[in-house]
Amino acid sequence: MVYYIIAGETSGDLHGANLIKALKKEDPDAIFHIVGGDQMAAAAGVPVLIHTSEMAFMGFIEVIKNLGSIAKNLKKVKEDIARVQPDTVILIDFPGFNLKIAAYAKKLGITTCYYISPKIWAWNQKRVYKIKKIVDHMFCILPFEVKFYKQFHYPVDYVGNPLLDAISAYSFNPNFKADNGLSAQPIIALLPGSRKMEIENILPEMVELIRFFPVHQLVIAGAPNFDKAYYQRFIGDYDIPVVFDQTYDLLKHAEAAVVTSGTATLETALLRVPQVVVYKANPLSVMIARAVIKVQFISLVNLINDYLSVRELIQKDCNTRDIAEELQEIIINPEHRASIMENYDVLMEKMGTPGASEKAASLMVKYLKEGK
Repeated sequence: MVYYIIAGETSGDLHGANLIKALKKEDPDAIFHIVGGDQMAAAAGVPVLIHTSEMAFMGFIEVIKNLGSIAKNLKKVKEDIARVQPDTVILIDFPGFNLKIAAYAKKLGITTCYYISPKIWAWNQKRVYKIKKIVDHMFCILPFEVKFYKQFHYPVDYVGNPLLDAISAYSFNPNFKADNGLSAQPIIALLPGSRKMEIENILPEMVELIRFFPVHQLVIAGAPNFDKAYYQRFIGDYDIPVVFDQTYDLLKHAEAAVVTSGTATLETALLRVPQVVVYKANPLSVMIARAVIKVQFISLVNLINDYLSVRELIQKDCNTRDIAEELQEIIINPEHRASIMENYDVLMEKMGTPGASEKAASLMVKYLKEGK
């Protein structure tokens, strides 16, 4: 069968790659067409139509500024789907773009599968009615999403979380420190995000932490769509290394982490690294978001546990001094550190076991063979 898979962000690229590997096992004759990143391209063995680095725009104002680029990408993908006529279009998160593609694919009579539900439970919940019309099969990765959709009488499949797959399949490098020229000092991991807007707003606050932690070494997890020279603009004269494609190794060796809100907060928790979650964006974007978002927290860790499990520092609170204060608590206060680890235990119980990619792939192939 022919699978057309679309991911618009770095995290979606990771999950898309693991899904492709699982689909190959279920369907050895599978043919793939992809919109995504380097990991999906490697897994499928085909080039991407559009790379994630050309697609990820975060925040209301940022999206408005890039409407032209988004429209061009939509047109290009629609034309390609019409040309390919796949058996299914598989959409990975990225709702602003992917829901438009789902509606288009549905008009063409192509089966639509959505892997990793849009976060409509956070805001604009009425979009569930549109989803019911244009998405044939929804595959959820967060436990509370099943309950959310149930209240709208929309049956979904809960497959578990693919981050558990990614972490369990990862081969950790025992020589990580030596290979990257790192010292024996304890590490504070800095995860400034994968989008340009996030990095430019948050990384300047992160690098100044070096003044507060002289016995630690700060190490930045670089996003694959940027190079060392880009990060050096923010690092300046500070001695802060940047590592690429080694985020799990970095977290594994870290005593604590500062993490930009997103998928990385959950990865950090699953790797059991105490963290402080940060976020800063265009003030107007955040003002609009606060007016429409219906959830209490921004971190997936806190959302899944449904209580404050790790501290969140947003907008004006996302500053070097406040971040340093929370990091100090994590590092020197054993009770605070133990409390975070207990919260991670609760999270692990809710998350379940690995196998999301395999479960999703098995169900997708089953539904397609059954003509559903």
